[in-house]
Amino acid sequence: MSQTQTALSPSTAPAQRLLSLDVFRGLTVAFMILVNNGHGPSYRPLLHAEWNGWTPTDLVFPSFLFIVGVSIVLSTASRIERGESRTKLLGHAFRRAVVIFVLGLLIFPFPHYHLATWRIPGVLQRIALCYFAAAVLYLYAGKRARWAWMAGLLICYWVVMRFVPVPGFGVPGVDIPLLHQNNNLAAWLDRKLMMGHLYEGVRDPEGLLSTLPAIVNPLAGIMVGEWIRELRGEPSRLLKRLSVGGMLCIISAEFWNLIFPINKKLWTSSYVLLTVGIAMLVLAACYCLLDVKRIGTRAAWPALVFGTNAIVAYAFSELLVLGCYNIFVDSEGKLSVTEWWYRTMFGWIRPPQVASLCYAIAYTAMCWLFTYALYRKRIFIKV
Repeated sequence: MSQTQTALSPSTAPAQRLLSLDVFRGLTVAFMILVNNGHGPSYRPLLHAEWNGWTPTDLVFPSFLFIVGVSIVLSTASRIERGESRTKLLGHAFRRAVVIFVLGLLIFPFPHYHLATWRIPGVLQRIALCYFAAAVLYLYAGKRARWAWMAGLLICYWVVMRFVPVPGFGVPGVDIPLLHQNNNLAAWLDRKLMMGHLYEGVRDPEGLLSTLPAIVNPLAGIMVGEWIRELRGEPSRLLKRLSVGGMLCIISAEFWNLIFPINKKLWTSSYVLLTVGIAMLVLAACYCLLDVKRIGTRAAWPALVFGTNAIVAYAFSELLVLGCYNIFVDSEGKLSVTEWWYRTMFGWIRPPQVASLCYAIAYTAMCWLFTYALYRKRIFIKV
């Protein structure tokens, strides 16, 4: 266990700290835990879109990837300027990516591990892959090259998903509906490579092919991180660039949505632009309030607690709920701790959507208390 100031990044010099970024990270993790832990019927904004379209819940994961990209710049640029070897930094990024990937593999099936059905893709696995890819491009590619990579990944993914025939089914938009839930190319490839190890049986929302456009989210974060370093002394210019950039991304996403629908489970190119644009606007708002005007810094403190141990908070939330689902309070092994707690504390609340929300808030608060205990002891776990 070691101390650091930022999850997913090495220690950052105090001069480079952004309260807004830590709070944004904390809010993202808190909302991630909240929407993952409802019990029973939930309000639509707290659920993922069933297929095309989006809800606020669909903004959580890509926002975290965006923050990862910003953190890469703020934590790595100063080390490069001090003369640290890029090879050393690459090795550090690779080790971190491996740890996060393995952690994801271990968490999902906890506490029952069956090789035949062990899920291979996952949230932490995608974070690891996107983080490492973005770190490599930041270390070895220039700004123009990274812009080219972002454009290339989004355009190529659209071309592949739109025009490449799906074996056994035909051309999307011609022989089969565009973005068919089960018969799209991404789902077909995942079945070929990982059948039996997918979250939704015949497809996976964190599958292999859809990870490629997801790399653009941290790359966009890297771009914003460089803006922050360049314009840190000119907050009005930084806010203008974030606001204009965010709006342009959202407008572009809406136009692309007409021919390549916004879809979180396939991580479509229009979805990437939408989520990057909204992340820019949220960061701009947080930066204006917290770092420029210093308004609401005390109120933002609970989010800051989550932000200092983001990966640990998420991992704890997943392990706790999985453990409680597998511990029973009756002799017949039918009433889990989770179900007992829900029935006792929240089962009487009506309508059931309110009960589910209250349960999720209480669960998020429990995870916050765990993270706060680490925060009090100044323990910031570098994953």
